[in-house]
Amino acid sequence: MRRDDPIYQTYIDILREELVPAMGCTEPIAVAYAGALARKTLGCMPEHVELTVSGNIIKNVKSVIVPHTEGRKGLRTAVAAGICYGDADRELEVLSDAKPEQQAELDGYLSSADVAVRESDAKCPFDLRVSARAGEDEAYVRIVGHHTNVVQIRRNGEMLVDKPFTDDAVQAPENRKLLTVERIVDFADTVVVDDVREILQRQMDCNLAISKAGMEGSYGASIGKILMKSYGNTVQNRAKAWAAAGSDARMNGCELPVVINSGSGNQGITASVPVVVYARELGVSEDTMFRALTLSNLITIHLKTGIGSLSAYCGATSAGAGAGAGICYLYGGKYREVAHTVVNALAINSGMLCDGAKASCAAKIASAVESGLLGMQMNRHDSQFYGGDGIVVKGVENTIRTVSTIAREGMRAADTQILHIMMEND
Repeated sequence: MRRDDPIYQTYIDILREELVPAMGCTEPIAVAYAGALARKTLGCMPEHVELTVSGNIIKNVKSVIVPHTEGRKGLRTAVAAGICYGDADRELEVLSDAKPEQQAELDGYLSSADVAVRESDAKCPFDLRVSARAGEDEAYVRIVGHHTNVVQIRRNGEMLVDKPFTDDAVQAPENRKLLTVERIVDFADTVVVDDVREILQRQMDCNLAISKAGMEGSYGASIGKILMKSYGNTVQNRAKAWAAAGSDARMNGCELPVVINSGSGNQGITASVPVVVYARELGVSEDTMFRALTLSNLITIHLKTGIGSLSAYCGATSAGAGAGAGICYLYGGKYREVAHTVVNALAINSGMLCDGAKASCAAKIASAVESGLLGMQMNRHDSQFYGGDGIVVKGVENTIRTVSTIAREGMRAADTQILHIMMEND
């Protein structure tokens, strides 16, 4: 692909838009961001707060620790932290600059303020609204579709931000339609590495740092450390273990940033860490590693585009397939080999459910990476799944569309039932 090709710059833009830093699980952080925006708009501490969120946000906030809250969980904690000491200008790093003395104010605020939580009736799986009042003044913030897509800000009836939006499921940006596996491989082959180096270096540095923290600390169920203790130091096991360890830390209170993919830190970790582990094992050049990371990230974004940001389909499945494709590239794979790896991985693991953000995400990441690696090894040994094998359809793009439809449309009822079960067991 030539540098002056419009698609070339589009792919750079997609990477820049998607691979951004976030501290903590992105759903509670989006809630904190909305809370910080509401307080900033109001101009003072609100006395009454009403938080309205879609079921998928409830699911992804319920069981995960909010960073800089001394181990607290939940929606009330997230919105209150944003209100008390969030910096709205930092967006998904809204809580990054919190000081210990500010965190001490959180309990007092939750005890004195009226903070109510309601479920949204919008069809969009990502719908987040904060109404905040103090005396006669009121502020309102609404975020729809993805974590920083602020569509409305209002103060005392005056609309300060008013972007067009729909309550239905939000469509992916138009430029995502230009993603195909064949073009992604061509781009990875031809990209001027300096055009993506800064983006990918930040992802590599951040995500390896939190994986290292997970390996060295005691977080959640310690899936990464258990994998290493149980299955040894092979490159295959290290790739799974280090990715899982990043999620161990991230889901359970580690206050290091992660560079996300498709709105998810777990997907950002899964799409990047295994590729770096294999690149170092194979001794490839830095440029080759960055090309493989480019491919892995764009494949993950492509797979997630048709599914949407939140669903009953575990996003690690897409990122595991992306990682498998990136590792296939490290072994010299081109379009045909990468396409077979993606199809194989999707055929293996597309039944994995998302039941919210929590400690077990680390184990699901390990499973997703294993599927990506098995899909890659199948191709290396001249084995593949064919059209007509279950949900596999002839042609990689057709299989991707099929899986997207199943995840987006076919699993809606499952999503509702998962949330119902989670709320019953609260």
